[in-house]
Amino acid sequence: MTLAEVNALDRPAFVAALGWVFEHSPWVAEAAWSSAPFASLADLHAAMVAAVAAAPPARQTDLIRAHPDLGARATLTAASTTEQSGAGLDRLTPDEFARLHQLNSAYREKFAFPFIYAVKGSTKHEILAALALRLSATAEAEHALALTGIYRIAQFRLEDLFHAPLR
Repeated sequence: MTLAEVNALDRPAFVAALGWVFEHSPWVAEAAWSSAPFASLADLHAAMVAAVAAAPPARQTDLIRAHPDLGARATLTAASTTEQSGAGLDRLTPDEFARLHQLNSAYREKFAFPFIYAVKGSTKHEILAALALRLSATAEAEHALALTGIYRIAQFRLEDLFHAPLR
């Protein structure tokens, strides 16, 4: 897919092509479509980020909650499966899996949404350390960090889709 092809899409086709970039939240692509044409991949990403930033806090929280727990052995989207396996979360030892499950549960209990971390380029040890550290954050800080992580995940997904760095 090229940016020229994306710019030529009508709203339904645009949402069909890019609605998956923000996990189970095609509304982001739908809102970003009105900013077309996009001069660059960075402009497309910025329009999608702006759609999330303009959304009410409850809708943003729904977006955060649409993400799976890291390391969960449940049904994941193809993108999440690839991202998590790249970070080694599909190869946790039993002790690491138990630790991740315990930390995920504590995080979910405290914040009422899953821990979001853009895992690409990270190791399972870095992810576990970040999760443990972020348990001490405030709810407002974690909401903001979760959205920042989601924006980074979307960037990685767009770069993979277009086989190009965000520019």
